Amino acid sequence: MVIVMNGHATEDQIEKVIASLTQKGYDAHRSTGSTRTVIGVVGASKTPLDPREFEIMPGVHEVVKITEPYKLAGRTFQAEDTVIRLGDVAIGGRDIIMMAGPCAVESEKQLDIIASSVRRYGARILRGGAFKPRTSPYAFQGLGEEGLGHLRKVADRHGLYVVTEVMDTNQVELVASYSDILQVGARNMQNFNLLKELGRQKKPVMLKRGLSATIQEWLLSAEYIMAGGNRDVMLCERGIRTFENYTRNTMDISAIPIIKKLSHLPILADPSHGTGLRDKVIPMARAAVAAGADGIMVEVHHEPEAALSDGPQSIYPEQFAELMAQLRIIAPAIGRSI
Repeated sequence: MVIVMNGHATEDQIEKVIASLTQKGYDAHRSTGSTRTVIGVVGASKTPLDPREFEIMPGVHEVVKITEPYKLAGRTFQAEDTVIRLGDVAIGGRDIIMMAGPCAVESEKQLDIIASSVRRYGARILRGGAFKPRTSPYAFQGLGEEGLGHLRKVADRHGLYVVTEVMDTNQVELVASYSDILQVGARNMQNFNLLKELGRQKKPVMLKRGLSATIQEWLLSAEYIMAGGNRDVMLCERGIRTFENYTRNTMDISAIPIIKKLSHLPILADPSHGTGLRDKVIPMARAAVAAGADGIMVEVHHEPEAALSDGPQSIYPEQFAELMAQLRIIAPAIGRSI
């Protein structure tokens, strides 16, 4: 359940409600909006909760029973959109944020060429894999910490932030020391030990949708991170596995407005993995923005035919420039900017 405080509730009244919940063995997660404070009640305890006990407490407006299993990620807990800030970049605000870069970091020179291009055309965040979870054990697995070093150095050189994937609990501290956003890949969406560890981090987390995950399962994975104390979670639709095999995955554009209705978390789209085909990336990115995505993540490579990972779905820098030009036409039509 959630406890909605009055707009004029004092800090002392709020703290007394939280103290009562804690005393009964529950976790109280506070969300302070522009007009009122909401306290989310999570956890299990031997002491049952009687909503009437809290409804009569000073400063309480109402007690609402949450029917959705995701309590912290849902709109009932927080009606206002979450905005995740990295310096002058706000993910989930009016601006549509572009994340671009190669699938895998291959060298500092390769990364620098790509970063220079995408920054010039409007990207704010540099993506690139240092640890690569590949279907085949014989495929390129990434440069590891060397790749993380290249990402940090090149991003700083071009005034970009870094997002990169963390694959295991024992990598979290290492990746967090180089990256501004910690990415959870599709294959790890339900790696609950990893999600719990990321809940203890102080850096934003991008949670990609699992290969065959329902929207509820996706939001419950976000709940794991948020329940650990980390509220800076963003979601990323990257296509799901269906019977159709023309594209690499089936890009679920409908997930974007659905998430917007169910959750206050920012939602991004990855049309590179969503389609796996270079010529489909731009159309699906346009569609995602029109559907309400807060950002787009695309793979860009200056020589995709020689890329060590996912060359066929990587667009050329010139195509990224074309995409940006098109999105600058679409964004104002839906009240956004880029």
